[in-house]
Amino acid sequence: MAELTALESLIEMGFPRGRAEKALALTGNQGIEAAMDWLMEHEDDPDVDEPLDTPLGHILGREPTFSEQGGPEGPGSAAGEGKPILSEEERQEQTKRMLELVAQKQREREEREEREALERERQRRRQGQELSAARQRLQEDEMRRAAEERRREKAEELAARQRVREKIERDKAERAKKYGSSVGSRPSPPAPEPGPVPSSPSQEPPTKREYDQCRIQVRLPDGTSLTQTFRAREQLAAVRLYVELHRGEEPGGGQDPVQLLSGFPRRAFSEADMERPLQELGLVPSAVLIVAKKCPS
Repeated sequence: MAELTALESLIEMGFPRGRAEKALALTGNQGIEAAMDWLMEHEDDPDVDEPLDTPLGHILGREPTFSEQGGPEGPGSAAGEGKPILSEEERQEQTKRMLELVAQKQREREEREEREALERERQRRRQGQELSAARQRLQEDEMRRAAEERRREKAEELAARQRVREKIERDKAERAKKYGSSVGSRPSPPAPEPGPVPSSPSQEPPTKREYDQCRIQVRLPDGTSLTQTFRAREQLAAVRLYVELHRGEEPGGGQDPVQLLSGFPRRAFSEADMERPLQELGLVPSAVLIVAKKCPS
């Protein structure tokens, strides 16, 4: 049984003649399988149907004949001379083998594409997992920095309050030292004469309850309020300092000194009042103060 040439076999399987010739030429005329592989890999190329400049004889692996070059008798004048003719059954059998080979190549190509798609999907999932892990690490770092910032602010606030208490204690010690000597040099007042002893228990004055702490609510000019508990023996200056530390930034950037007022009865506390204890000012056990902007002198 005579065999078809590679070019004829490719044309018989349905490939265009131009593509078949181009595949054979670019694969070095190494056989039909190599040509079929090239055709399947490049079937979607935009220039797959562009012809080559190589002569037909070079495509088929031989030098072009005189008739193929356009001799006097014209191309194809001797076509079919000396070439065995295939019967219909032989042609169908050879076509069947070629089609099976094409189907096998197509299956191999589909399997290869499926493996490549699976690999791309694995890479996509791996990249997604890495991105998710990086995002989670970033969130954890941000939460850790926020917690550290809150701890730092709390420590600074505690340190500020401690400095206020220490300053108040130093002021007390300085005042005691300053006025202690003058008080000691003054003549002591005469002891009061003993008065009459009350004849009835009903005449004894009621005992006054002593409070250790004082709850102060401070209303700010913007309508908000601050509430804090102080010791009854703390000075009013501690309340003013607490307000200055927590009232927030005012429009314009600068912070004006504040003046504390009592709601009822209306009273403006002076600088001398700032050194007096809350208990002595009648702000125990609780009181409501108002913050007004202090006019510069």
